[in-house]
Amino acid sequence: MKELLRTTDPLLITRVADLLAAEGIQSFPLDQHMSVLEGSLGILPRRLMVADRDLFMARAILRDNRIHHD
Repeated sequence: MKELLRTTDPLLITRVADLLAAEGIQSFPLDQHMSVLEGSLGILPRRLMVADRDLFMARAILRDNRIHHD
């Protein structure tokens, strides 16, 4: 598993996961329940992971949709 995206924006995680799913790439959101620990402030970033073999294509999809990742 490789990290594709890290953000505090839950809508961006959902959008990217939908874009990947439309291309047949399965993604795995991590840290989505951390808001319980932080008091739902949205301070802690959430991560979106993809399989190692899908990382190149997933990054291309982000680039094509003008979504910046680290």
